[in-house]
Amino acid sequence: MKNIIRLSPLFVGLIIITSCKTLTKKDTFIDESKENIKQIFSKENNQLEIRFSCGEDGISKYINDGWVVVKESTEEKICTWKSVPATKNCQMEKDKGCKIKMPDKIGQEKIYLLER
Repeated sequence: MKNIIRLSPLFVGLIIITSCKTLTKKDTFIDESKENIKQIFSKENNQLEIRFSCGEDGISKYINDGWVVVKESTEEKICTWKSVPATKNCQMEKDKGCKIKMPDKIGQEKIYLLER
């Protein structure tokens, strides 16, 4: 009975250790190729706010449909992230705590305010 009580923390520790998943080295990509469209309707005119990120640009189809660009602005945006070791002795595949995420590619987000 005393042996079971002594070994119970060992069994609990083994269960906790074996239940953890291993991390894989994977670069994440923020997919913002889809347009972010916000429509603002009023009685007098229609307004549309469109955002294009990381080199995407499809404003010409709106201009061809009769929309007029009222305001245009750009913001800096992170397009992709990369995983890097926190220290030079870090093994990212084995040590979970030493992997950090850093911006990889930084692009521009264009914001258009259109009006019809």
